[in-house]
Amino acid sequence: MPPYAEDPQDVSAPEEGADPGEGAVLDADGDRNGDPRDGTDPRREAFGWTEEAARRRAEAGLVRTLRPRAAESDLLDLAGNDYLGLTHRAEITEAAAEAARRWGAGSTGSRLVTGSTRLHARLERELAEFCGFEAALVFSSGYTANLAALTALSARDGLIVSDAGNHASIVDGCRLSRAETAVVPHADPAAVAKTLAAHPGRRALVVSDSVFSVDGDRAPLAGLAAACREHGAGLVVDDAHGFGVLGDGGRGAVQEAGLAGDPDVVATLTLSKSLGSQGGAVLGPARVIEHLVNAARTFIFDTGLAPAAAGGALASLRLIAAEPALAARARTVAGTLHRLLTDAGLTAVRPDAAVVSVRAPGPNEALRWAADCRELGLGVGCFRPPSVPDGVSRLRLTARADLTDAQIERAVATIVRTAPAGAV
Repeated sequence: MPPYAEDPQDVSAPEEGADPGEGAVLDADGDRNGDPRDGTDPRREAFGWTEEAARRRAEAGLVRTLRPRAAESDLLDLAGNDYLGLTHRAEITEAAAEAARRWGAGSTGSRLVTGSTRLHARLERELAEFCGFEAALVFSSGYTANLAALTALSARDGLIVSDAGNHASIVDGCRLSRAETAVVPHADPAAVAKTLAAHPGRRALVVSDSVFSVDGDRAPLAGLAAACREHGAGLVVDDAHGFGVLGDGGRGAVQEAGLAGDPDVVATLTLSKSLGSQGGAVLGPARVIEHLVNAARTFIFDTGLAPAAAGGALASLRLIAAEPALAARARTVAGTLHRLLTDAGLTAVRPDAAVVSVRAPGPNEALRWAADCRELGLGVGCFRPPSVPDGVSRLRLTARADLTDAQIERAVATIVRTAPAGAV
């Protein structure tokens, strides 16, 4: 398999050899330069190419827009990733506030300098114990946790085997690792085994999401682990969408697969989904975590997670342990959403965790569909190419454990009412 290529649909910059844009002045070497004789300001020309990039994005219908939300809203949210509904629970927000009051608004430095508090240590210890691993290491985000695991556990002359449906943070981690990366077909342990067999004797990692963020389907973790063990590879699982929803009381997909604590398995996860806070973590054997402390650049050179986020995440973790029914409720809500939507004639992927994907006829229809839902008070996600690897546009709904039956019915009625032609 070839290494990752740049996205052919990327419209962030002009193509090589393309017209540099109206008004640009080229010098003898073909570079952009302002010419004071014709009134061109050289200061504006340095980033003048962004205007052409913006035009191309607009033509492709791929303009992204920030939409700041209010603290209070009547919008029914099925777009965020607050799977267990803990973000606004009083005990969680109070724990975050108390951590800020006691430890300060920020961590003040990198984890190896002043950014590690006893609160961080408690969170790491309890997170590892809850999920069944020897040790854990907390990062400022799930993104940086994935970058850390893939860059610090691979080698320039090594191999990473990555699922074609993996999250962008995994893709970026593979690129930054400078290892050879082989992209294999989605959820295909046989393809993984074949790729590993074609590279005998090389240090190798296999990396996969546990639950894929677009369609919400589950990875065949047992099959991936078997392929790894046949060829001596390590397995890295991003459990961002499984943790808190799958496994015994929400202990995650890795625990559910019976792989937690195994010496050849590493898990990454986020604190911003089921825990309703912010941050990320890597869990694995103690020797692996010790290696990350010494070798992972996104740990060594990044400011530590803010105490408020650590305090909120720790409170959520303890609440999940005390209320194991939350995970089951999130799965029930997802299953109900899927059943009602398909009963109404829509095409929805059966959820393995808390993500429900509803197919749209095309990218413009998906965008309009999501906008129409919002106008009626329902927030849903909208995924379109090139953000989705299969080129299929869809609405993405996230089930929450705190949704009532009435809210579920309202959400389904709104989605059905606004469905574009061809969706039903």
